[in-house]
Amino acid sequence: MPTRDTVDQRRLVGVHAERITDVSSTDYPGHYHGEDHSWNLKTFKKRLSQRSIDFDLIGVDASIANAFRRILIAEVPTVAIEHVYVWDNTTVIQDEVLAHRMGLVPLNIDPDLLELRDPGADPTDRNTVVFKVKILCERLPNPPKGSVNPSELYKNHELLSSHLSWEPAGEQQQVFESFVPAAINSNIVLAKLRPGQAVDMELHAIKGVGKDHAKFSPVATASYRLLPHINIKQPIPPHLAEKFQKCFSPGVVNVDSRTKKVSIDQFNVRNDTVSREVLRHPEFADMVELGRVRDHFLFNIESEGPYAPERLLLEAIKIMRGKVSVLRKAAETLLSGEDDDVQMADA
Repeated sequence: MPTRDTVDQRRLVGVHAERITDVSSTDYPGHYHGEDHSWNLKTFKKRLSQRSIDFDLIGVDASIANAFRRILIAEVPTVAIEHVYVWDNTTVIQDEVLAHRMGLVPLNIDPDLLELRDPGADPTDRNTVVFKVKILCERLPNPPKGSVNPSELYKNHELLSSHLSWEPAGEQQQVFESFVPAAINSNIVLAKLRPGQAVDMELHAIKGVGKDHAKFSPVATASYRLLPHINIKQPIPPHLAEKFQKCFSPGVVNVDSRTKKVSIDQFNVRNDTVSREVLRHPEFADMVELGRVRDHFLFNIESEGPYAPERLLLEAIKIMRGKVSVLRKAAETLLSGEDDDVQMADA
């Protein structure tokens, strides 16, 4: 996570004992002398998240949309730490808890480069990636007088995800030549140490799916909602236009500044929460109709693994097609009257 030192001070909201400050955005033209904050496509692209994506899925039944959501969460494979061998751990965190934390660290390993490891099978360079962790906390010589900052007093005072050191085996040096297997976020704090405390572990990462354990889930969130629909049945009286506008999320309702004519923004209507606030006011009872489009799904996917967010849906579709293929084969076998048992294995 970014610290205060790495975040632009202009983006911070001040939290004080009795008040909150700097709540309004200042990145608009004319606020800072000599600085141009007009909208710029290149600047906008730099601010886009590389970990999440929004898209619309239109014209399908809710069962299909929900199937994609469930596959994204539970069946798209990733690589995570499964076996932890603790040689030394003198921190205050128990071995089991520390091993669990290790398993939840997202890794940057493309699952397509590894094979699934069968239960009880021996680890090989084709199904297992090995990491090692070995650190010792020591006092730093000549620390600043009166300092209470651990980073000024001790060496290795935190066990971070960046301490995971990849140990290549077999052909892995060639397989992973384009990148070094490591944690996606190198600043995850796994344990805190003090002088004399040490950690020495060997970690085996394997390929798995979220339905076996949540650590294998490639997404932080995968959700959808139906597109809101707002139909103005009767013209809104000009003296009620602003009151009507405030019943909806910002940007959903447009009010002409001159004529006070009310209209629905067909793009920003997706931002409405359908709170039904407008229906609480009797003066609007017969003027507006609320609804949601049954087959228009607004998806949001946040990747927390090696996949680019736009690739996740394609992986889910690939798995869905495999399931359909298995079901089709089973149906054809049953219709043909064959006596052989149909093998309904995971697709």
